[in-house]
Amino acid sequence: MAISKQKKTDILAKLDEIKKESSSITFVHYEQIGGTDMTEMRSQLRDEGVGYFVAKKTLIKRSFKDSFEGDMPELDGEIAVAYSSDPIAPAQQVLTYVKKYKDSFSIVGGVFEGVYKNKEEMNEIATIPTLPVLRGMFVNVINSPIQGLVIALDAIAKKKEGG
Repeated sequence: MAISKQKKTDILAKLDEIKKESSSITFVHYEQIGGTDMTEMRSQLRDEGVGYFVAKKTLIKRSFKDSFEGDMPELDGEIAVAYSSDPIAPAQQVLTYVKKYKDSFSIVGGVFEGVYKNKEEMNEIATIPTLPVLRGMFVNVINSPIQGLVIALDAIAKKKEGG
């Protein structure tokens, strides 16, 4: 469907704003997703601090052309842009919907730290654990030697009591 020149200008302005204010952008291919599912998904993404914007591929390509390092990934089909000031949130949040709508939703690439990333790289970024999980893993690594020492001291104490 053709859109007016004013509407195109508004969309390009929105895409320029997304480029400037986001630290990470994920390009999302979607198809055959119902309106209620899309509305629910947008609401949940918004609650997580992730924006979601649908635009024509030609306008996305025009806006993002020569904006970042590397080559822009191939944008096939219907494309949306997920974005956030959190570097990994867009990819992580979109990945939950990729798992939920396997045949209708996929990550096709994105921008991470000012560099275009392909599908595989963005999927790897999406699987990075969240900050609270990483902190928990770090505490576990720190706690592991102490826990081993306590178990060894307990075994020595039990041995002396029994001997």
